[in-house]
Amino acid sequence: MSYYFSKIIDDNFDDAIKRVTAHLADAGFGVLTTIDVKATLKKKIDADFQPYTILGACNPGFAHKALLAEDKIGTMLPCNVIVQELPNGKVEVAAVDPMASMMAIQNEALGGIASEVRNMLKNVIEGL
Repeated sequence: MSYYFSKIIDDNFDDAIKRVTAHLADAGFGVLTTIDVKATLKKKIDADFQPYTILGACNPGFAHKALLAEDKIGTMLPCNVIVQELPNGKVEVAAVDPMASMMAIQNEALGGIASEVRNMLKNVIEGL
């Protein structure tokens, strides 16, 4: 089992972030955090890197259910979605597969929640 699912799209980097954010919103996810990895690496260690952004996506209803089922699940929230520019100028969008994360936790209640969130995120990626 892979720990993520992804899709390569023909879009410029900034437009791809807007498009992904809109698709996430349509599926009930808000973006709680945005990490500009390229800028951070440049600032912190003067390293050059391709445009790469991590979006911390959260569906409040499912996050609440997960927290009620397992109070330490917050260590694995929010669901990360990356947007990165590839050398050929195309953009790859990838999302974590919550089912892969949940395999480490022995809590049956989380399995159903993770499965639903997995389907939602996978639909977002496939719908781009």
